[in-house]
Amino acid sequence: MATLFFPLFPLGTVLFPDGVLPLQIFEVRYLDMVGKCIANGTPFGVVLLTEGHEVRTPEGQERFHPAGTLASVQDSGMTAPGLMQVTCRGAARFRILSSERRANGLWMAETELLEDDHAVPVPSELQGAADALDRVLASLDEVPEQRWPVLPPFRLDDCGWVANRWCDLLPLPNDQKYRLLMLDNPVIRLELLHDMLDEHGLITS
Repeated sequence: MATLFFPLFPLGTVLFPDGVLPLQIFEVRYLDMVGKCIANGTPFGVVLLTEGHEVRTPEGQERFHPAGTLASVQDSGMTAPGLMQVTCRGAARFRILSSERRANGLWMAETELLEDDHAVPVPSELQGAADALDRVLASLDEVPEQRWPVLPPFRLDDCGWVANRWCDLLPLPNDQKYRLLMLDNPVIRLELLHDMLDEHGLITS
């Protein structure tokens, strides 16, 4: 499988394929990185921190999980000198083969892309999760479009898409979200989310 080399953005969040990620960027290393990604139309990788902080500190160094999700910049703007607001969208998952931290603190990684979820129709026993998500998406009409937590196209008939959107929306621990991200079987991922929703009374018969 071909390898790809791109910058990493270690964050205290998990990005799922097709997920929405708003960022406020002010560190020089990331302003430069995002500027180049926008200019070249290239993505960067979002990885979940296991140690350290999103903002660079003199005493700490970031450590992160060995896999993540590509992010492409959908919208950006400078709201103040040295302050950039960007909205990113998740793409393919990847596994890190090797990584290095450059002098400016930016991490670069050689990676291999992981296979995308196969499109699998939502089985009848899990339809409740899709129906509950449909109700949530219907409520977006009351939210300004630029603040939507889920972007169209909506694929409510696809196991992986429905599961990933619930992972975006539910306040799950990040380590749990990471484990769900790394599951290769989208049906199992949706089964786990369906059980959580059912436990909290969000599935209606």
